[in-house]
Amino acid sequence: MWIYLDGKFVQKEEAKVSVFDHGLLYGDGVFEGIRAYNGKVFRLDAHLDRLYDSAKTIDLPIPFTTEKLKGLILETLRKNKLRNGYIRPVITRGVGDLGLDPRKCMKPTVIIIAVEWGAMYGDRYEKGLAAVTVSVRRNAAEALPPNAKTLNYLNNILAKMESYHKGGDEAIIFDTNGYLSEGSGDNIFIVKRGVISTPPCLNNLRGITQQAVIECAEDLGLEMQCQNLGFYDLYTADEVFVTGTMAEVAPVVKIDGRAIGDGRPGPVTKRLMAAFREVTKREGTPI
Repeated sequence: MWIYLDGKFVQKEEAKVSVFDHGLLYGDGVFEGIRAYNGKVFRLDAHLDRLYDSAKTIDLPIPFTTEKLKGLILETLRKNKLRNGYIRPVITRGVGDLGLDPRKCMKPTVIIIAVEWGAMYGDRYEKGLAAVTVSVRRNAAEALPPNAKTLNYLNNILAKMESYHKGGDEAIIFDTNGYLSEGSGDNIFIVKRGVISTPPCLNNLRGITQQAVIECAEDLGLEMQCQNLGFYDLYTADEVFVTGTMAEVAPVVKIDGRAIGDGRPGPVTKRLMAAFREVTKREGTPI
């Protein structure tokens, strides 16, 4: 496995960063998760736009133009002979000292990892996921904006851990106002009487897959709306599904032990799963 690290490609075993890197010490950095399908990188430009926006949010200068970074991502895939896979570009604040002052970090660290990646949830796409609501609350938007995809992911990890302890496949996180936020690594949609709803993207990440699914729904003539949602909406939904780069589109058939709808992946979810697969076949930047 070849990994791009600060100007050169190195083998996995040689891909090392300093113990004084602020990405390690403080989670001070940003990243993206990107998928490649059949020799094409899905919505690469949109992912890079989000990466640069995340960096801008935390005032972290990325030392490459978008086109340069795009080229490095494609080269990483080629070097690893990958046509299908998952790509993780990471930008940290860089090497500093044990203090917090980011001005001590003179040069950002740039890492690009590309690995093989299949269906994240295996046969659960046919059977459906069991999710649980967790006590962990989403970071307040005025504290650490969830729209910035930073290396500080403890909020998500704690939620994921709680879901495992409760026997769930995925966590459902609410914000500090009691509104539905997102999963530990994906956006959430509910379907009620044929209408699809998803929370506003203030207390959750603006998903690339989420946007693709919204476009699929519009193309299929399905009614789509963005609104605040709560426990009531989850428990009484006809269908629930999650979307994400890793998860793609996955049905949720049980929440907190309660069956959603008839306890099986619903017809709207299935249509959107199929539509999204078709989009990934058509779209993408050639490797």
